[in-house]
Amino acid sequence: GTDLLVLGDLSVGGTTAAATLIAALCGTDASVVTGRGGAAIDDLAWMRKCAAIRDGLRRARPVLGDQLQLLATVGGADLAAITGFLLQSAVRRTPVILDGVVSAACALVAQRVAFRAPDWWLAGQASGEPGQEKALDRIALTPLLDHGVTVGEGTGALLALPLVQAAAALHAQLPERADQRS
Repeated sequence: GTDLLVLGDLSVGGTTAAATLIAALCGTDASVVTGRGGAAIDDLAWMRKCAAIRDGLRRARPVLGDQLQLLATVGGADLAAITGFLLQSAVRRTPVILDGVVSAACALVAQRVAFRAPDWWLAGQASGEPGQEKALDRIALTPLLDHGVTVGEGTGALLALPLVQAAAALHAQLPERADQRS
């Protein structure tokens, strides 16, 4: 009975695993997808994060062709659950508003499993994470909003929700054009 789902995550270290997935699936270096996170980190912490992502990339290379094995190798149960959630929403033809780099990474994995699944997803808010930008570009999704909100946890998707609801209400009130019936 749900018409629309809002997806966010609450995790510690989730952006590191997400950046690893994005770098692996986009064939790019860790430095390209590594951001400073919600709580800005200093240069030394950023370099350690890049090193952790490069370590994850070394483990990911042998399993790049198997999305489930890739999630098991560099992700975790949370990322596997989000990926499954996205795939099932597409099967049920239920739209999802994505939020942040973690959901973007899972969407990238899910697209590899079901190419047309992104037809049911919207990107709510640009998080400022370079990995999110890379993943959404690869999936061909453009964030609806960019207010500089970087806290994640579903906040950007919730900010986009009234816009999506207004667009749906407007579409429902518009008369059907003759060329759409054929």
